[in-house]
Parts: sequence; structure tokens; C-alpha cells
Amino acid sequence: MEAVARASVAGSSHVRLPQRWGLRQRHAVPSSAACRPRGRAVACAASADADVVHLFDAAKLTVDEFVTSGMVVGLGSGAASGLAVQYLGTRLRRGSLTGIIGVPSSATCASEAEKAGIKISSNEEGPQIDFAFTDADIIEEGTLAAVIGRRKIETGEPSFIQEKGVVKSAGKVAFIIDKDKYVNSVEGSIPVLIKSGNWIDTAEEIDDLFLGDAEVWRRPSIGTAGPSGGDFPLVTKEGYHILDVIFTTPIEDLGKVAEDLENIAGVVDHGIICNTTSYAVVASKGEVQVLNRKSSVIPNT
Repeated sequence: MEAVARASVAGSSHVRLPQRWGLRQRHAVPSSAACRPRGRAVACAASADADVVHLFDAAKLTVDEFVTSGMVVGLGSGAASGLAVQYLGTRLRRGSLTGIIGVPSSATCASEAEKAGIKISSNEEGPQIDFAFTDADIIEEGTLAAVIGRRKIETGEPSFIQEKGVVKSAGKVAFIIDKDKYVNSVEGSIPVLIKSGNWIDTAEEIDDLFLGDAEVWRRPSIGTAGPSGGDFPLVTKEGYHILDVIFTTPIEDLGKVAEDLENIAGVVDHGIICNTTSYAVVASKGEVQVLNRKSSVIPNT
């Protein structure tokens, strides 16, 4: 099988914004959902159609490779996971899989699973999850540590903590991704869930921890992201805020970043998933490759 080409994270332009609160304002960074030039709309649409085909191949392989009858399966969130849910439902209707129970990672996922004919349970009900699949925003080559929960304006706010709970409860997990999200140098944002009381102190401490390497912005419920979250900062149903820690220099070790964040008072959780029995199902044109930690380095082609 040919190797999938390693992709690099594209650089982004820098934007100046006024200082909104106590954090040191250095160079501000646009969110990962930044708009692209309108002139590329047609090309982007064609590329998106191709990506769906590649992701569907990866979703099918994930189900065929990892799911067996009688399993409790964690159902992740995202485009590829949605395709895997549909295909899992197809195999159940055909009778090639039986006795599957799905544990959805969001209300949307639960609705998709029910439509696909998958019997569902909740993670709180305590079934042992044998295997889970989900999308990842980016995966670190070598460790297969993943980031989930980056801001996606067009799909609403992610329930990444519930998604992470499902994934961490599973005996093993497969991240279904396009090849350009499998990188040896992670940049961009990491979402961090924090307590609302004294949230500025927590944000300041995170800012100090990654001084010179990242900006810390509070996530808004609507509109453009900014240091303070604007006039309508996002508040979760549990009463927490989300900070987007936006790295502008390569992260040397996602696991170390996770550990550092967990040691900060006020941090509830974050979007880094590491130290799991994980696989990356990497989709590219004409090929899907399943990688584990022993075979996780994809050479240049």
C-alpha cells in the first residue's frame, strides 16, 4: 500500500485586535474557521465532494475493520463519524452485524444513530464500550494524540467533553481523518473548558504558561472570536466557559500540553486525547491507511 503523504499545517495571517482584558496582547491569531477567498468557492466545493468520497471509504473501513457483532460502540461526532454511523446502520439492516449497541457522543449523533436503526445507550448507563470512532481536528504523528472540539461556526458549538468521555471510556478508538490533518507539527487551537468563577485568573495563568507561543481567547456564542469572547461569551449548560488556546508555534508534545493544562486551577477539561489505545484511519485519494503507534510515521512521497 502506498504511503499517504505527510501534510504540513498551513500558516495563517496575523490580525491586530484591541486588548479586551488583562492578558498580554501580542500577535492575535484568527480562528481555525477563518473565511477563505470567495474566488475559490467553486474549487472548494469540488474538493469538498471529493473529501466526502474519501471519508466515506475511511468510515466504511473503520466499521469493517474494528466492529464485530455484540459490541458496544462509541459513536463520535463529525462528518466522517456521521458516515460511519450510516454505514453501521446499513450493515445492521443487512444482518452482517448484529447485537450492536451505540453510545452517542452528542444529541445530534444520537438522532443519526436512531435514524440508522442503531440501538443506543448512554455513557452514564455504564456499558463497557468496546470500541469508539470519532473525527479529530488534528492528530500528532508518532503519538497519535488528537485534538477535538475546535470551533466550527457552521456546525454549532461542539460537545467535545461528552465526546471525549465516550472515547476515553472505550477499549480502543479510531480517529477518522483526512490526510492533511495527520501532521508531525501541530499548530492551531486547543479548546479548554474552565470554571466561570475567576475565569480571567485561569486565562492569565494559561497565557503565562504558553507565553510567546499561544494566544488565549474566550469563545463567543456567536460572532467573531476575540480575547474576551465579545458581548456574548459562550456558557455551557454546566455553566463553564471555553477558552481557545491558539498556538502560533509548533507544539513539541501534545501530551505535555495536556498535563500542564490539567495542573492549572480552574481548568475542568480540554480537547486533547492521548494515552489511549488508538488508531488513525487516514483517508486520501484512492487509499485509506490504518495506523497505530508502531506504524504511525508516514514517509514523504
